[in-house]
Amino acid sequence: MLSRVGTLSGQSLLTKVYVIMQLMCFRQVLVFGWTLAATAAMAAVPPAPKLPADAYFLMDATTGQVLVDHNGDLALPPASLTKIMTSYVLAEEVEAGRASLDDMITVSRKAWSQNPTFNGSSLMWIEPGKQVSLADLERGIVISSGNDASVAVAEHLAGTEASFVDVMNQLALELGLTNTIFRNPHGLPHPEHRSTARDLAKLSVALINSYPEHYKIYKERSFTYNGIKQFNRNSLLRSDSTVDGLKTGYTSEAGYGLVASAQRDDMRLVSVVLGSASTRSRTSESSSLLNYGFRFFQNLRPLSAEVTLVEPKVWKGAADSVYAGVLKSIVLTVPRERSAADIEIITDEQLEAPLLRGDEIGMVRVVRGGELIYETPLVVLEDVPSGGFLKRLIDALILWFQNLAG
Repeated sequence: MLSRVGTLSGQSLLTKVYVIMQLMCFRQVLVFGWTLAATAAMAAVPPAPKLPADAYFLMDATTGQVLVDHNGDLALPPASLTKIMTSYVLAEEVEAGRASLDDMITVSRKAWSQNPTFNGSSLMWIEPGKQVSLADLERGIVISSGNDASVAVAEHLAGTEASFVDVMNQLALELGLTNTIFRNPHGLPHPEHRSTARDLAKLSVALINSYPEHYKIYKERSFTYNGIKQFNRNSLLRSDSTVDGLKTGYTSEAGYGLVASAQRDDMRLVSVVLGSASTRSRTSESSSLLNYGFRFFQNLRPLSAEVTLVEPKVWKGAADSVYAGVLKSIVLTVPRERSAADIEIITDEQLEAPLLRGDEIGMVRVVRGGELIYETPLVVLEDVPSGGFLKRLIDALILWFQNLAG
């Protein structure tokens, strides 16, 4: 049975359900994939801006949809963008209860700001033998981009810098950062220390979605420690009120990089620019990517979890019908256009009890402008046990006569 459940104008769903046609065999319906439909729909979107950076990338943080990809898998030195992973490890350890922001760490000589390794680089200006809280070190990493703070955190959380790097690489694998190798927690040059625009976007999305309280630090514009006030180098925080993170990076080898995130209405995007020519260009290039994404794309929320979309008849059951819908809310990143989206529901013919929550009994399709843009199984929301002997017998007889007549 194919039913159209209203029209989505923007993001609203009409509850009126009416039957369009009867399908004797649900499985004869031609199936298209979301990727194929999305590719066709996106053909009308203007090309993404061409930027002079080595690589750039734009992703929707909610759906994971890639909107712009230029050399997204090119392995490049990430410089201080490495510290996004350092702060991710810190957040994970704190949230797991293995560390506390109140922890007081005694600064080692290796983590000292005067370590020759850090010469000419960004620092928090911590001193050996003195104690500093993990909370301050977190801000020293995120806001001040302190290489010294990164080593102090690594030593505190893992015992040694090398062990901490092992944790970074293990988490990179778990997060699917397939083209990333870390060799230190700060991003200073190393011949094997590499990442990609795609991997940095995925890492940033993971941080935003998994540890929102820690992510809030990324929008803070300054941090003062030891009497030294330092300003967040992400100038988009001052020029665009919708931007609330993430991180800048620079070495002479890597050039200028910036991972940025902005939220406008209910849509969040993450942009990555690597190998830009200057601080000004990385800012303007990131702004161009974000503005392009928000201007030409939108998030559509056509299906809500646990909402009954249809109540098809059930034979031989303790109930005469079953509540059916989807178990997870669906969010789609689609081109901005005026045409509304329709929900079509296709149910299997002749449903028989018992039915269990989660059983697939059909398909839900989202259609926009004549294009199928998404489909997902229609599932049972509440169990329907078998009916009593008499109910099963009567329904079996009715079905037998129907099959004879058919």
